[in-house]
Amino acid sequence: MKVKKLLSVLLMAGMVMGITACGSQTKTTTETTGTAQTTEATEASAGDIPLIGVTIYKYDDNFMSYTRMSIESAAQGKAELLMNDSQNDQSKQNDQVDTMIAKGVKALAINLVDPGAAPAIADKAKAAGIPVIFFNKEYPDGTNNVGYDKAWFVGTNSAESGIIQGELVAKAWAAHPEWDKNGDGKMQYVMLMGEPGHPDAEARTKESVATIEAKGITTEELAKQTGMWDASKGKELMETWLAAHGDKIEMVLCNNDGMALGVIEALKAAGYFEGDKFMPVVGVDAIPEALELIKEGKMVGTVLNDPLNQGKATLELAVNAALGKDVLEGTSWELDETLAVRVPYVAITEENLDVAEEAYGMK
Repeated sequence: MKVKKLLSVLLMAGMVMGITACGSQTKTTTETTGTAQTTEATEASAGDIPLIGVTIYKYDDNFMSYTRMSIESAAQGKAELLMNDSQNDQSKQNDQVDTMIAKGVKALAINLVDPGAAPAIADKAKAAGIPVIFFNKEYPDGTNNVGYDKAWFVGTNSAESGIIQGELVAKAWAAHPEWDKNGDGKMQYVMLMGEPGHPDAEARTKESVATIEAKGITTEELAKQTGMWDASKGKELMETWLAAHGDKIEMVLCNNDGMALGVIEALKAAGYFEGDKFMPVVGVDAIPEALELIKEGKMVGTVLNDPLNQGKATLELAVNAALGKDVLEGTSWELDETLAVRVPYVAITEENLDVAEEAYGMK
């Protein structure tokens, strides 16, 4: 079964663990700590596949749940995974890394809680003589500067998502002059930012507005605050801003779709999306829930942050590294000067929803 089809089955079934692949079965066991899980691919005989330790900064992050499923499905017949939920706690993640090393993992795949912790994690891996693949959250100074020559990164170009979001917004704004409700020729907007200090959040916040203005659109910021990538926090912020600014808000910019989902809930409760009452909202990630909102006309667009390929690339590099091979052997990926594999972003609107649906295995 192809990876994208397997993900499709998982998404429809609402499963995140205990994957069953064509001709291969997996089993999942939970450690007494409740934070580590081992998925063993039994298609290969014992000793044929490496043990790889994986941490996810928190399991209930919308986007990372899909990336985690991609890693698990890509591991079928290729690796045994020791999975960990770091619960958004860097000290917990540090302890999990120590435990995985003690258990004899042959490589680490780390979705950092704090991007600044990369050198400390790299030091642990270096001392143990095992390679490490960081993914999704990148060390701000580049993975080539973490102090270890067996450390790589899989993710995206953070600035690219903000630029693409800005281009999407500028195009939509030009096509809908009625969105300038007060007719002053300016875009009055509110911004929901991701985690403070996160490279993606910083870049998306800066580049989206800079790109809109570069397209000749004057902007005015009414409010900007972190929603920590979280839907419930996004809902709370939008409720607060509606009370303060009401219909003066002409655009809602979200660093991710998770927060955008919360924004939409707040807007629906305030009577938007009924009759002529509309508020344009854009996000990043193109998660399936956001794609449905675009179909329903409740969200203008998003930017595809491809979890299938990020998870697949992470697993492929980790397996190669664990086996002592060139990390790119047998793959289609390329490394840049910072030792990073960059999975490209794509603007998603109602016109090309099929691109995102394909990436999430929905077609």
